[in-house]
Amino acid sequence: MLPQSSLLILAPLLAALPVHAFYTKNSPVLQLNQKTYGSLIADSNYTSVVEFYAPWCGHCQNLKPAYEKAAQNLKGLAKVAAVNCDEDENKPFCGQMGVKGFPTIKIVTPSKKAGKPRVEDYQGARSAKGIVDAVVDRIPNHVKRVTDKDLDQWLEQNGERPKALLFTEKGTTTPLIRALAIDFLGAIDVAQVRNKESASVQRFGVSKFPTLVVLPGSDGESKLYEGELKKQPIADFLKQFASPNPDATGQPASPAAKSKKTKSSKSSKGAPKVPVVPDDEETVPAAEATPEVKPASVPITPPIPSLATPESLESSCLSPKSNTCVLALLPALAEPDAVLPLTATEALASLSEVVHKHARRGTNLFPVYGVPAENSASHTLRTSLGLGSVDAVEIIALNARRGWFRRYANAEDFGLAPVEGWIDAIRFGEGAKEKLPEGVVVDAPVEAAKSETQVDPEDEAKEEPEHDEL
Repeated sequence: MLPQSSLLILAPLLAALPVHAFYTKNSPVLQLNQKTYGSLIADSNYTSVVEFYAPWCGHCQNLKPAYEKAAQNLKGLAKVAAVNCDEDENKPFCGQMGVKGFPTIKIVTPSKKAGKPRVEDYQGARSAKGIVDAVVDRIPNHVKRVTDKDLDQWLEQNGERPKALLFTEKGTTTPLIRALAIDFLGAIDVAQVRNKESASVQRFGVSKFPTLVVLPGSDGESKLYEGELKKQPIADFLKQFASPNPDATGQPASPAAKSKKTKSSKSSKGAPKVPVVPDDEETVPAAEATPEVKPASVPITPPIPSLATPESLESSCLSPKSNTCVLALLPALAEPDAVLPLTATEALASLSEVVHKHARRGTNLFPVYGVPAENSASHTLRTSLGLGSVDAVEIIALNARRGWFRRYANAEDFGLAPVEGWIDAIRFGEGAKEKLPEGVVVDAPVEAAKSETQVDPEDEAKEEPEHDEL
């Protein structure tokens, strides 16, 4: 990393040299300034990722291929944009956004307040996969889950508006169908029906999964989509029934969306400031410093609770009446004050974020705990279940009352998306489970009354919220 004194000398010289555009017009990365950030990003229904860069920044140049690859992979699902903070007109805006080093990457997620999205620093890997996974995880979910019981009620909503029904074997909602729901938000209502909803499947004559059926919104017959299961051909099919939002084609948000704001300019003037700079970033020259702006509060995900003693683990998850628990069995440390390895930290962060999401949605989720290696019951549990070394983190789900357990097997990736997908599969009763060995369940009267009052998500025929606010 260059010292700041060198940057002060080099930055003006480099700025004076003729340079080609960092991201060309043919690049999949959308170029922004303060004005277009408000209309294309802050007012959008889409999740976006925005890079704040300077052309002379070596780290920005190294990131460019991966960032453009991420833009290609996210095409049609989310927006990938960049702001050149070396341009005079953008310097105040970059300062307002809390940019202190290059590159700074921020993920912008729509909220219920038009023009006031949630803005958070991206702290993941500087790779296409890392960026794509983080952005996909934050795509809003406007897809309604319907069952045989509430299908008619859903079909009657919003009058003559067209309806699209995806019949699927999956319990989760894919990024593709979430993106299509955003494309046609307010124009076509989108819902998802599981294959186990036999009455609905029979009603529409569905014989294979996935199948997309559209009801035009009048007395016309339902239309079956028979093309490729890719976004563009499906979007073209849906255009027969309604026009997509202008935002779906990369245009500014519709006037209706803007009218919800009293002063549109505030979307950029009040942009959140998160002054967190990774150590490997190049600092902005002091000569380019901008006036300090008041930071906005950033939600901090609370840590998951810890079960530090054998008694707490037994009473919470291993009694005969205990329902489903998710446990992160933490690795043993060489010294008491040693820092947890990166994989364990990532696993805890992902579990914490999943718990936080469900808490904000108000949806039911089984308890999630961390179990330190100092808890002797942790070692016993690892041995009984045939798990790996005590030097590695393990995530397991178990249900003492029903006598099963399931191991998170993707030891190479404890990112939010795969961990949440694994938990969702358990919530919806998907995937293979193994029988708990004898001796794991502790036959003792520990907090039986508490266990009886807990509701297991597997026992609850519930649906996910209509709007997933990430």
